[in-house]
Amino acid sequence: MKKSALQIARAAYQPKLPKALRGAVKIQEGAATESVADQAEIAKLFPNTYGMPVLTFVESDEKREYPAINAGVILSGGQAPGGHNVIAGLFDGLKSMNADSKLYGFLMGPGGLVDHNYIELTAEIIDEYRNTGGFDIIGSGRTKLEETAQYDKGLEVIKKLDIKALVIIGGDDSNTNACVLAEYYKQNNSGVQVIGCPKTIDGDLKNEMIETSFGFDTACKVYSEVIGNIQRDCNSARKYWHFIKLMGRSASHIALECALQVQPNICLISEEIEEKQMTLNDVVDYIAQTVAARAAAGNNFGTVLIPEGLIEFIPAMKKLISELNDYLAHHEEAFKAIPANQQRAYIIENLSAENAQVYSSLPEGVARQLTLDRDPHGNVQVSLIETEKLLIEMVAKRLAEMKKEGSYNGKFAALGHFFGYEGRCAAPSNFDADYCYSLGFNAAMLIGEGKTGYMSSVRNLTAPAEEWIAGGVPVTMMMNMERRHGEMKPVIQKALVRLDGAPFKSFAANRATWAIETAFVYPGPIQYFGPTEVCDQTTVTLALEQAK
Repeated sequence: MKKSALQIARAAYQPKLPKALRGAVKIQEGAATESVADQAEIAKLFPNTYGMPVLTFVESDEKREYPAINAGVILSGGQAPGGHNVIAGLFDGLKSMNADSKLYGFLMGPGGLVDHNYIELTAEIIDEYRNTGGFDIIGSGRTKLEETAQYDKGLEVIKKLDIKALVIIGGDDSNTNACVLAEYYKQNNSGVQVIGCPKTIDGDLKNEMIETSFGFDTACKVYSEVIGNIQRDCNSARKYWHFIKLMGRSASHIALECALQVQPNICLISEEIEEKQMTLNDVVDYIAQTVAARAAAGNNFGTVLIPEGLIEFIPAMKKLISELNDYLAHHEEAFKAIPANQQRAYIIENLSAENAQVYSSLPEGVARQLTLDRDPHGNVQVSLIETEKLLIEMVAKRLAEMKKEGSYNGKFAALGHFFGYEGRCAAPSNFDADYCYSLGFNAAMLIGEGKTGYMSSVRNLTAPAEEWIAGGVPVTMMMNMERRHGEMKPVIQKALVRLDGAPFKSFAANRATWAIETAFVYPGPIQYFGPTEVCDQTTVTLALEQAK
């Protein structure tokens, strides 16, 4: 593999570890835990892994001998910067306990476990991928581990390779699957530990024990750099409004973090729109009023940040999509058998009166996008809905009406953008390089202690890395029951933007000023080398949330 000068320099970077993981360790156990909601149901579903304590690693004077162990690792779901360092940290952690330990990578996600596709990850392979972006070391996939036939098929190759522990690196759904797998293997005395690692650029896998998911820091810095570039162009040409959709299907963390970094004129926060019960027309009016106010000051340009999942948070649209998801989960074949030019009428005919009215009011393109193939969880693929183009079209129409009314006399020319894949495989920031390596090394320590059903947890992340707190949190502690594919299932509860939280409050305190003034910030690229205050800073979100 040919390497760029940056890759060669980054390969030499040695990620920082918490002090507690640099030598011999021992475990401190906290009190028994319970799930965040639906305690009786979750406890019944996970009798072997429910109620376990939170674990914390502390330094020890007692050097321990660990037997050699074979472990497996899986990258699951969408890519996030730093995944390679999780694997590097896991490899180094296993080797630090016993040099004869081995690590096997299952190829192209959980499907690699089921289909018995794997490679042994050697030092030579690992060294090629340290501090690099992407998941290409073993690939990723979205196969869901949800059926006993899959668990048993995976167990065949696990036994063949004498694997005693499996690490699943993924988001909330992947870690839910990891917990189900841990429960199944424990229930059947399979002798296989399962550990999860928190990954998602969306930032919605977090709680008091998981302060941030890996990849969020890097992705937001990448997006903020590009938004900053657009804002500088915008401020130079002074003739375009840029509508920028950002990843974040279920939560607006990326949009909010980018807004805090670049200070756009408008940033829509899906959770606020839902809280205020705003309609699509309310959102359009809000944008149009801001465009008009800036035009009155002679500024016919600006930026609008839009979360990918916005449509699902507008109450009327949320009800519609929920009914559509349920209906299509049970009638997908019948729907696909309908001629394309009759599908819209078919949907309207089979929805409740309220949702049929909303659906019939939508532009043809958006209505069609709402009925496209579902994602693996049975939900509409909101990334395929061109929300930025929909809003541009509707705002232009509203401004034309305002012009006739005499309340607007500016010029409106708009460009749409969607930043998604651009941030998922970026070379990790120093923070993510350190955090991911620590998560992987920490997962190895959890394996060494014989734990299963835990997620690797590294906390106190706004402090220097040596002061980070390493340990494990039971995955069942984060769970609740949610409707999936028309049925109630145990899943890790998503963390939405808290409107009473410090990050949103900081944004809300400044947005009126940013709307009218051109207060753009141009953050520039991720800095890998230089002063600590430039290179090792966390996200604004984390700094505000952890401010003491």
